[in-house]
Amino acid sequence: MGGDFAPEAAVEGAIMATQLLPPQVKLVLVGKQPVIQAILDQHSFSSPAIEICHADEVVEMGEHPTKALSQKPNSSIAVGFKLLKSGEVSAFCSAGNTGAMHVGAMFSIKSIEGVMRPAIAGFSPQINGGQAVILDVGANADCKPDVLQQFAEIGSVYAKYVLGIEQPRVGLMNLGEEEQKGSLATQAAYQLLKINPKVHFIGNIEGRDLFTNKVDVIVCDGFTGNVILKMAESIYDLLKQRQISDPFFDHLNYESVGGSPILGVNGNVIIGHGVSSPLAIQNMILLAFKMAESNIYVRIREALV
Repeated sequence: MGGDFAPEAAVEGAIMATQLLPPQVKLVLVGKQPVIQAILDQHSFSSPAIEICHADEVVEMGEHPTKALSQKPNSSIAVGFKLLKSGEVSAFCSAGNTGAMHVGAMFSIKSIEGVMRPAIAGFSPQINGGQAVILDVGANADCKPDVLQQFAEIGSVYAKYVLGIEQPRVGLMNLGEEEQKGSLATQAAYQLLKINPKVHFIGNIEGRDLFTNKVDVIVCDGFTGNVILKMAESIYDLLKQRQISDPFFDHLNYESVGGSPILGVNGNVIIGHGVSSPLAIQNMILLAFKMAESNIYVRIREALV
């Protein structure tokens, strides 16, 4: 029920996803049953691939996350997290209130033991056709060196098991390649990363290395990561306005990935863009399937022992 174009975009995206998922996968649409059913009927969709879980309340986009979740226990976000916590679903996605999704994850399924700060991950297309995972892109504006080091570990696990990269290369986003460059936090993080046996650290990278296939995991604080993400989106928007089309730059469109996983919590959670279209919803669901299939949160938990 969340998102600027909900619930129509969410339901249409789910219908599209059923055409691309294995037949044994079932999608659960959480929200107002009569409204969801009416949209399914409009599309003449009737299949066991989609079921509806009724939730009669909605967390609106502008609501305070903590208050909304406590005051609306029957909201689609609250009910979705209950399903995830109980194991009735393998992943939970929403294009709704970002804060409520983050708070819901922290207070329902909670952080994996040992995780200092769960991160929101973003993705950067690479010139070789692959992807690099960036973390954090918004959950933690300020990060201590040991948190940045843990982002490298978590990102490496994600790159290995979801992106299929056997030995992911880790780069620390900085304002120069030299070891002594950067803020006090990045300088200290560099010293931790270069002796960390759990990651393949290749050193500092700069903004110009974002797309050059130099690394598979880009580590930064949430402030820097969010600026990178929003700038990349703006490049795509500018090219579209100028009617310039290029397959590489099409990957900068938020719709191509569909959402940002929260990594470091006890479950598969993906936050979608507020303006998510049916295509973005479809791709967010496909990403959720990949995460569930790889059992990524369990892999992260095992790696941090």
